[in-house]
Amino acid sequence: MPIQTIAIIGAGTMGRGIAYASALGGYNTVLEDVSDSMLTKASAWIRESLDEGVCRGKLDAAARDAALARISTSQVVDEAIRGAELIIEAVPEELEMKLELFTIFDKFAMPHAIFASNTSSLSISDFSDIVLHRDRCIGMHFFNPVPKMKLVEIIRTPQTSDETVAACVAVATQMGKETVIVREAPGFITSRINALIGNEAFAMLEAGIASAADIDKAVKLGLNHPMGPFEMVDLVGLDVRLKILEYLHSTLGEKYKPSPLLRQYVQQGRLGRKSGRGVHDYSAPADPSAKP
Repeated sequence: MPIQTIAIIGAGTMGRGIAYASALGGYNTVLEDVSDSMLTKASAWIRESLDEGVCRGKLDAAARDAALARISTSQVVDEAIRGAELIIEAVPEELEMKLELFTIFDKFAMPHAIFASNTSSLSISDFSDIVLHRDRCIGMHFFNPVPKMKLVEIIRTPQTSDETVAACVAVATQMGKETVIVREAPGFITSRINALIGNEAFAMLEAGIASAADIDKAVKLGLNHPMGPFEMVDLVGLDVRLKILEYLHSTLGEKYKPSPLLRQYVQQGRLGRKSGRGVHDYSAPADPSAKP
């Protein structure tokens, strides 16, 4: 069954980014969230991102307008998914929430619809084993910020069919993404590697080996990473990283035990860019006298 309509559940950072890529890729896109204010913010962000693309010459005004016309919003999950051939959940990393959503998908989605999760660490089978047709369940792990990040990890469970994998690869490709196929395992490829790098960076910072700024600088200039580990965790969210590490620690062992300093920062409300302060401080206004 060709995919024409995609429903994205959750209008947070990842959900709105996936909706942007979906609409720009030519798909009718329904973005759902229970919060009206979240949907309003998401819609404004998508428009601003598309406008930025026009200003930078990355797309023309007609493509922007066509993408915006393909997007609709909903505050009711079962209504949002009824006409979608592909449903992508992009809610927080909470197993109970994902179990509840996959139960709703199984009850109200169209026959043969694909159920995908944007989870960055959880095993898909943990919440897909409750559905009737497990061959249509899969992981599609996008990366933040979605408009700029090229990769989508496609995670197949032991039950996922080749047809489901092929359909999701085709969707990601039409969105302008590159894909890798990953056999289901906690953390997949990127989250496992990133968690270890970030955890070691926190251990070095806690031990006073170097400043956060110098650790970031060394990783960027010495290892050619586009972002330092602390810049990355501030973007992703320290609370998100902590949840990932806790899950990986419980499933993969002691090497993923979260850094005490990371846990301390989360307890202090230092969650990253979204809270104004994480490892780095983003609350201070820019110095108007500083040269660009």
